[in-house]
Amino acid sequence: MLLLWIVTFSLIGSVGAAAGAALLLVFPLAVRDALVPALISYAAGVLLGAAFLGMIPTALVRGDARLILPTVLSGLVLFFVLEKLVLWRHCHDRDCPAHIGRTGALILIGDAFHNFVDGVVIAAAFLVSVPLGIATALAVIAHEVPQEVGDFAILLDSGYGRAKAFWLNMLSASATLPGALAGYFWLAHIQVAIPYILALSAASFIYIALADLVPSLHRRTTSWQSALQLLLLLAGIGTIAFMHHAR
Repeated sequence: MLLLWIVTFSLIGSVGAAAGAALLLVFPLAVRDALVPALISYAAGVLLGAAFLGMIPTALVRGDARLILPTVLSGLVLFFVLEKLVLWRHCHDRDCPAHIGRTGALILIGDAFHNFVDGVVIAAAFLVSVPLGIATALAVIAHEVPQEVGDFAILLDSGYGRAKAFWLNMLSASATLPGALAGYFWLAHIQVAIPYILALSAASFIYIALADLVPSLHRRTTSWQSALQLLLLLAGIGTIAFMHHAR
């Protein structure tokens, strides 16, 4: 039964996010330009909530705090290095410096790696509890949709047709499932590793939220835009808080 939960939510978190992003591209540009920043604000809140209200507290309960917190810190440094290697870039904007001068193929390879790791993250969370797994999968979905919109735009700019860009993005997104299966069968036998996987997962969520999503929100500086961003950020955090309170 647990494996079914993991497979279902890994598919929703990857293929579902890519399909949702493709659907957004059908909308008029003005509508898309309004929706994507709103999704980014909400996603940042969900990522931070999942990290600080779910993953880190659970890791601290199940592991040694003297090792868990340095693991989170080491993870932040690791994801900085991976982003420099184009393996963890997570921009949603076609003009993002991580995109400029890079081919569609490189973006797809980086996304496949990232999605594989997301699968491992989802599996690790479900092995602790179903509510934590669902909250983690929601965090993956929330940040993948705006990113996939950017990826589609980059692939189209690179000369790919709409159909080809869609299927290549879906192929890259499908890497989440093998990651989830690998995580399930590996971590089920090495339970001691789960707190540290959660700590690294929390680091990845914090890094994406603070290094990519939040800076992009600061480009919109009017009072009502800032107020809406704060409201949606708090809504994202509140979603995770509600899920953990209700379990």
